[in-house]
Amino acid sequence: TTMHTQLPLDIDKPGFLAWGERKDGRYELVQGRVVMTPPSARRHALMRMDLFSLISAQLEGGVWKVFMNFGVDTGPRNLRYPDIVVDRAGGAGSDLTATEPALIVEVLSPSTAETNLGDKPSEYLRLPSLLGYLVFSQDEPKAWVWVRGSAGFSPGPEVVAEQGVIRVPALRIDLPLAVVYGEFKTN
Repeated sequence: TTMHTQLPLDIDKPGFLAWGERKDGRYELVQGRVVMTPPSARRHALMRMDLFSLISAQLEGGVWKVFMNFGVDTGPRNLRYPDIVVDRAGGAGSDLTATEPALIVEVLSPSTAETNLGDKPSEYLRLPSLLGYLVFSQDEPKAWVWVRGSAGFSPGPEVVAEQGVIRVPALRIDLPLAVVYGEFKTN
């Protein structure tokens, strides 16, 4: 027998959060619709873990906390669950979403490329607390980078590839692609 989950068609955030607590799997709320996120390939999962470690090691622990698959409220009818979110330390243990997301990181998979480079930047870059949004290819040393400058975010991403380094100065984070992708050179 196959497990089948009936997805709610039109739901508000409190309803979605209550519904999601009773479900296995990963879901997001997009324009009031529940969308299931695809399972991760091994490479995707490893990259997520490596990025989590690299970012955690560079942050001031008393100021910032790093989460995987933690909720980010991106609008009246949207809740996203990015691969990694850096949030200001503090907040209640019962919080279901980041209070001041400062950095959001996504690792592309074939089924998420369009959303991560299309819909999500338009949602994430509107967050007043956000300092950076980073999207990493899982197949080659390449990342699409939005970092808030004095004039805000640039309209499009900076593409960083090969031996490039991603810098988020406000968080004092440097991510050399050679380190991020070091494990995949032999694959």
